Amino acid sequence: MAKSANQTFFAKFKLNRDLYILLLIGGLYALATFLSNTFVNVFLWRQAGDYITIASYNLATFFFHFLSCLVAGKLVKKMNRVYVLRLGVTFLALFYIVVLFIGESAATYPMLLGSVLGIGSGLYWLSYNLLTFEITEPDTRDLFNGVFGILESVARMIGPVLAGFIIARMDDFVGYITIFSISFSMFIIAVICSFFLHSRVVRGKFYIKEVISQMRTNQDWGKVIYAHFFQGLREGIYAFVITIWVYIVTKSELSLGMFNLYISGMSFIFYFLTMKFIKNEYRKRSILWSSLILYLSLFIFLPHMTYMTLVIYALVIGIFYPLLYVPYTSMSYDVIGEAYQAKELRVEYIVLRELSIHAGKILSVVIFLLTTLSFGPDIIPTVLIILGLSYLLIYYFLKDI
Repeated sequence: MAKSANQTFFAKFKLNRDLYILLLIGGLYALATFLSNTFVNVFLWRQAGDYITIASYNLATFFFHFLSCLVAGKLVKKMNRVYVLRLGVTFLALFYIVVLFIGESAATYPMLLGSVLGIGSGLYWLSYNLLTFEITEPDTRDLFNGVFGILESVARMIGPVLAGFIIARMDDFVGYITIFSISFSMFIIAVICSFFLHSRVVRGKFYIKEVISQMRTNQDWGKVIYAHFFQGLREGIYAFVITIWVYIVTKSELSLGMFNLYISGMSFIFYFLTMKFIKNEYRKRSILWSSLILYLSLFIFLPHMTYMTLVIYALVIGIFYPLLYVPYTSMSYDVIGEAYQAKELRVEYIVLRELSIHAGKILSVVIFLLTTLSFGPDIIPTVLIILGLSYLLIYYFLKDI
């Protein structure tokens, strides 16, 4: 069975050049992102030295991602969605131009930086997810998501370590300028690659209210949206708090790069194993146990935070996140594929999925800002413990689908 599925997947690769190009663009995006985005937070931290600046930057990123998804949804109903993908990658390249331009004054403009990155990522991910949904099929989605996960893991392995090495070997902020310039170049290459994707156009109006109303009539769709909201509620602050803590403990960009290497090294192996062994009948079981262990992993380092306990946490994340992500993502796409007027309203379904994730992320950072301003940084571990429970709700909403 597994051999036959793999043969089918790679046979369709040969017949569909867009699969190669989509994975290439996704790989370039991942490498450029993991090379620099992790260190944007550290770059801002080294300048400002406070959580509020970092949280403001991330809040702006998530908020403008949310808005740009809505705009992108309307655009892809009026123009070639490949153009929207290209526009998103262009904004991501522009983000690094802005960073390079303002340089050591970056911490003064966290909302500006976040807004440019948010617009670019919103346009990019909406069009990329839409293209993924259209190009893949139910029998190839686990494999496609697994291959993409492997590429992402390789990028996560190479990017942060290379960036950390460059920063450690160069004076002051020269290393940061270097890695941001490399990321800019990669996004330019991704823009060029997008010209080789076949034109894909959906004409019509943007019926976002229709798919919102489907949450009441289609229980499975409603559960998927709630699951994605709680996914975002956890990921919103985990995305930057853990990074900052690793840097605070080590005071070393190279150690932060190695931390990401430990995560991605394990992820590389387990994306491959998940792709090969987690079949449809094991999806929910995989989501349950992985979400539980991902939550409990927080207690590896919270009682006593050292680089070693953070590395153990990284290894656990690297093992169990693929076991959550691959079946969870595939189930989401399958529900969309079977939903009311899935072909005609596929844009709206993908948009609402993205909006739900980023609504959760926005609320997460707002909670972080309010609690940190009210009680100080000592409250942050408690916030992580409470919001970390959100991953368990993913299984709660998907268990009966």
